[in-house]
Amino acid sequence: MRNHQTNPEALGLYMSHTLNKFGILYCHVVEPQTVTFRDKTENLHSLLPMRDAFKGTFIVAGGYGREDGNTAVSNGYAESGCVWVAGRLFLSNPDLPRRFEIDAPLNKYNRDTFYISDPVVGYTDYPFLPSDV
Repeated sequence: MRNHQTNPEALGLYMSHTLNKFGILYCHVVEPQTVTFRDKTENLHSLLPMRDAFKGTFIVAGGYGREDGNTAVSNGYAESGCVWVAGRLFLSNPDLPRRFEIDAPLNKYNRDTFYISDPVVGYTDYPFLPSDV
């Protein structure tokens, strides 16, 4: 008997196969991150077996920036049926596609303003690029 609780890859494959049985159209997951006492390590592309097993659109988040996203596309990780997202960067950069296009500097996001009840602070107060850029 496989123990999915102690084997994340087996659990991911089990989930993908099970979601396929129900005809689920998309699966949105977050790349795992390993945090040690001194370092945070991104485990980008660790969900490849799960992505390959899932038949719908696979949406992956978790630390992607412009370069990570371009690498994911160029090396085939984010190909047919897979999308990478940059949620925190979109929150803090309302013009993120334009910034990526011209390689402009990004606004830093402030986690303390995520999911608060203030209707202005955090979600709508990040600056756009100047119009002459």
